[in-house]
Amino acid sequence: MGIALVEGVARYSYAALDSRIEALARGLLVEKDDLDRERVAVLMPAGRNYVTALHGIWRAGGIAVPLNVGATAPEFEYYLGKAGVTRVIASRQQLIATDPVCRRLGMEALEVNDLLGAGRRQQPLPTVERSRPAMIVFTSGTTSKPKGAVITHKAIHTQVTTLIKAWRWTRKDSIPLFLPLHHLHGLINVLSCALWCGATVHAFPKLDVARLCEQAGSGAFSVFMAVPTVYVKLMEHIESLAAQQRKAVCREFGRMRLNVSGSAACPVRVFERWKQLTGQALLERYGATETGMTISNPYDGERRAGFVGQVLPGVEAQLFDDNHRPVRNDATPGEIRIRSGGVFQGYWDDERANRASFHDGWFRTGDIAVVEDGYYRILGRSSIDIIKSGGYKLSALEIEGVLLDHEAIRETAVIGLPDATWGEIVAAAVTLKHGASLDLAGLKEWCAGRISGYKVPRRLKVMRDLPRNAMGKVVKTALRDLL
Repeated sequence: MGIALVEGVARYSYAALDSRIEALARGLLVEKDDLDRERVAVLMPAGRNYVTALHGIWRAGGIAVPLNVGATAPEFEYYLGKAGVTRVIASRQQLIATDPVCRRLGMEALEVNDLLGAGRRQQPLPTVERSRPAMIVFTSGTTSKPKGAVITHKAIHTQVTTLIKAWRWTRKDSIPLFLPLHHLHGLINVLSCALWCGATVHAFPKLDVARLCEQAGSGAFSVFMAVPTVYVKLMEHIESLAAQQRKAVCREFGRMRLNVSGSAACPVRVFERWKQLTGQALLERYGATETGMTISNPYDGERRAGFVGQVLPGVEAQLFDDNHRPVRNDATPGEIRIRSGGVFQGYWDDERANRASFHDGWFRTGDIAVVEDGYYRILGRSSIDIIKSGGYKLSALEIEGVLLDHEAIRETAVIGLPDATWGEIVAAAVTLKHGASLDLAGLKEWCAGRISGYKVPRRLKVMRDLPRNAMGKVVKTALRDLL
């Protein structure tokens, strides 16, 4: 086996990493034979210690609870209490922030090094069945209070092996990891897929666009995965470079075998501009914390801008109407529901949410889509991206895609606001390009002829930044409060 992780100038082999993982597992067990589903939180950025902690918990029979390193103290307290965590493994920096919370909740806070020498060297590790829970991953909380999704070892196996086959992973691959590791995009799609097939992960403790472009320009990566906002930042940085350097970076991105976009809708403008710069057609895909990836544009074949692609092998997907009837006609909207071996076990300690989230064996994603020629196009979340105005059901994502063509608009988010006459009206929050200005009258005039009148925003708010979570998704519940 080759190099598993590159962290700064350090390089770690698979053999060395595996030895370290076993030592941490024994340190967690001490005199126990099995952690027996004990919940242990992991709180640190990407790197050797993160992998050691995550896999060490699994080897010892525990349930890992990966947490957001950028969370606030009240958020930490909610996650730790909700999941019934007993121990926290954190970086030294994170221990400073979480120690008061841990002491208040009566739980142990440790560093990786505290555990490496704590166990008996020859202590046998337990046999962990695939049916057992592997981790509790909290949902992003963009539409409600975050819920803890219980994901089994079997579900992780299904998700990872499906993506390795669909996206042609090999041990020759090399990929940067800068995405947060408390969501599946970084945790499964990047880290777990790469380590499963023997590839190399370049760990970044946080997003560093300049360093990413520098390393990409040197040919360090064969695969690249990011959220749309990261691609926007990359393009802005690339366009600021001197001509020769810009050409080199774009050339090397173009030589990669795969560029993937996910976790939020990729605007058509971003797809097209990235292709102009690098020659890469972004592979957009669709998934959820509860299901893993379920729909993807093809590795070989047409990758359609504005579409998340086709159903992945081994996954059943079906659109349903409001009366739980399957939608059979193309271009007719419906809620995406999923059945597969990658679907989660349920929400931790939340039977009410479990009952609401499943119907006749299908997981209800809450996402509304249409299917056109076998390709899925997401219209938005049923609870926040579908605006019901004057008898019409409008897609906020569709309106956002149009507004992004405005020469003054850098980013936008569209929501519905309550209205006594129309039920809801369309409201847009925007950030502007440097030196640009925009008012509602000007936006309405620009929209004429580009979008139907009932879809034109009736409220406009210009903002410095849109409220986002750690994955780059706009938190529309917070935006609704602001508007």
